[in-house]
Amino acid sequence: MARRASTEQVVRWFDNEHQAADLQAVSGPYKELANTLLAQLPDSPELTAGLRKLLESKDCAVRAAVANREEN
Repeated sequence: MARRASTEQVVRWFDNEHQAADLQAVSGPYKELANTLLAQLPDSPELTAGLRKLLESKDCAVRAAVANREEN
């Protein structure tokens, strides 16, 4: 199914293949949830906003994992 450009722009940031394995372990569940939401919900401004907030949460979690890696 074709998605709105705004949804596609957010979804692309859930790709995590470029990350090291330890960071993929942190970001992977966010990617899975994003894909679940995309499979279950039609495009809407609320879906895009929800994905954006999920992305913000993923980014925070990955930064926390990077900080932990640097401290240890």
